[in-house]
Amino acid sequence: MERAGAHMHVASTIVFEGPPPSQEEFRDHIASRLHLVPRFRQKLRFVPFGQGRPVWVDDPHLNLDYHVRQAALPAPGSEEQLRNLAARIFSQQLDRTKPLWELWPVEGLEGGRFAVIGKSHHALVDGVSGVDITTVLFDIEKEPAEPPVRPPRWAPRPEPTDLELLGNALRERATSPREIVRGFRAALRGPRQVVRGIGAASKVVGAGMAAPRTPFNVEIGPHRRLAFVRADLGELKRVKNEHGGTVNDIVLSVVTGALGSYLRARGHDTEGLEMRALVPVSVRAEGERGVLGNRISAVMAPLPVWCEDPVERLRLITAAMGDLKGSGQAVGAEILTKITDFAPPTIASQAARLQPAQRFFNLVITNVPGPQLPLYVLGRRMEAIFPMVPLARRQALCVGIISYDGQVDFGLVGDYDAMADLDSFALDLEGAVKEIVDATPKPARKAQRTAPARARSGAASGH
Repeated sequence: MERAGAHMHVASTIVFEGPPPSQEEFRDHIASRLHLVPRFRQKLRFVPFGQGRPVWVDDPHLNLDYHVRQAALPAPGSEEQLRNLAARIFSQQLDRTKPLWELWPVEGLEGGRFAVIGKSHHALVDGVSGVDITTVLFDIEKEPAEPPVRPPRWAPRPEPTDLELLGNALRERATSPREIVRGFRAALRGPRQVVRGIGAASKVVGAGMAAPRTPFNVEIGPHRRLAFVRADLGELKRVKNEHGGTVNDIVLSVVTGALGSYLRARGHDTEGLEMRALVPVSVRAEGERGVLGNRISAVMAPLPVWCEDPVERLRLITAAMGDLKGSGQAVGAEILTKITDFAPPTIASQAARLQPAQRFFNLVITNVPGPQLPLYVLGRRMEAIFPMVPLARRQALCVGIISYDGQVDFGLVGDYDAMADLDSFALDLEGAVKEIVDATPKPARKAQRTAPARARSGAASGH
């Protein structure tokens, strides 16, 4: 899928309080934790003549000065300047001959703060494991009680030659039929499970085919725009407690409200319009937390853009998402993912090309639960983290959300040309959040216990 302007790396812009560490200090800090994420020391090697899938190998020439790069804003740097820098970094494809990640400490942010812009290829890490890695690279205490552990000495494994890669790929291909036979034998032992699996997979494809035409589904280029929106997690939980559903349902409802406001302001008719969002869900087992790799599946969520009432819109989305959770869509998407393990790379590549032609969905909305406690790097507190999610072909807008320490941070990614007014969509999103919060009555304050306090309260009420 990484072609024609679509980059398949995920990223984030993280804002920290306090003065920035030096480039050397930050690089050495990352080096002290790198043994906890061994995939960050590996690179891709491609099999000659395309006879097999790429494989991960240790990079014997790993150079942290390449992966940890320093940048500076003209002080005092504004958030807009930070977003422009992050968008420029996000628009560049990662070098596939090196480990697929970069970290950019950025100094000069207004308010005596600094930022870190990081990106990793989607093949390396998905959203949920990325949050786990963040908690590994950062500290949960401003000053850790225990001194840092000296990392073990790393000795990279010998890098295979092209001939070895080709030989391994051909041997794997020769043994694949036996693996397929085993799969068929297992299928014969459990026909009911197979039938359920095929049915679930068909629901994913069938649900996605209904995506309507929208101004967001146009050809994209390689360049991006970014916008950031903040919300209070406590307020969204209050909405959840009053109206039901989940925080994720509320997030989907406010994004839907913003989409409707944005389209109507530009003269688009939204009557009866129901957009489709691809909503990733984690299929990572509890024992796999912290393990790198892509362990996500997805459901196709209907977005009732036509509905202008925030409470009714939330009710509709809550009901729809409840139905999807029992429909097997996520299971079906996971089955479709596993099927590609048995497909030759050329066939899997051709299947990926169908995605933009079929218009399975209008946009991606991904909500990742982050740590609900402060994180620190070298004694500096993390203030906010804004996710940056890749755009697929003919997908000019993507909404990434992550919750952190009592707040919800929205990272909006738009194609540079197709979403020239991305800031306006950000304002619509802020308005949709305020709309649902204002439509939710606040709980009544508890009566004061002491008589003098009651008397003062009554006097104030009378006035």
